[in-house]
Amino acid sequence: MGTLYLVATPIGNLEDLSARALRILREAKLIAAEDTRHTGALLNHFEIQTPLTSYFEHNKIQKLDLILNALAGGDVALVSDAGTPAINDPGYELVQAALAANFDVRPVPGPSAPISALTVSGLPTDSFLYLGYLPHKSNERKKFLSQVEALAYTLLFLESPHRVVAALEDLHSILGNRQICVAREMTKLYEEYWRGEIDEALTYFKSKEPRGEFTLVVAGKPEAEKNIWTEAELLKAIKRELKQAKSAKEISAALAEPSGWNKKEIYSLINQNK
Repeated sequence: MGTLYLVATPIGNLEDLSARALRILREAKLIAAEDTRHTGALLNHFEIQTPLTSYFEHNKIQKLDLILNALAGGDVALVSDAGTPAINDPGYELVQAALAANFDVRPVPGPSAPISALTVSGLPTDSFLYLGYLPHKSNERKKFLSQVEALAYTLLFLESPHRVVAALEDLHSILGNRQICVAREMTKLYEEYWRGEIDEALTYFKSKEPRGEFTLVVAGKPEAEKNIWTEAELLKAIKRELKQAKSAKEISAALAEPSGWNKKEIYSLINQNK
């Protein structure tokens, strides 16, 4: 029985195809490709002769049996037009079917537009939410953005050149004027990384004709700054609580969250002012 390999391919620069990816593509019995013409050009460049079959959005279900039959006789490599298969590209159903048929499924890691943009954005990378392409229509886009407006995660979106300005307008309208990194044509000749606030990005991209594929990395909603009480405000609240015959421990626990002071500080202040 063969293994289904999900092989990441370059998003622009052909030097990003790993040595392992090259070996898997050469040794596989079959390559399932989102666009056989696009992948064919890649294979020709590296002089790879492995047979190709198409596997794209409109035939992905019909092709399952053919690919599973191929797996019964050897390894199959799944590739998308660019980047990591199954991330915003066909692949999920094939992985499910291969696992259900007890085939081994393994990744061959490599380029990924969302992750690449995130790492160079200058925005927090410890927690993020990738949401693929934004809806095409403005009202649907605004409704979608409203659902994630309150999240603190860094947000990642893909966008096409002819909708990027409209998308930026709706981002500004719903999310506010947050920090953003607009990544364009990553790893290609004219790659560009624009960083700043959304209103500035709007001005910049309205002034020129947007070209290429875009990845938008947007800051999450900032946490509201805590309103820390002054010592005088805290003492006033402590005196109010003491009148109710509460213990220092009870008062410290009750006032810690609203005051912004920690329990030990409040406890000490209570003992100092008894």
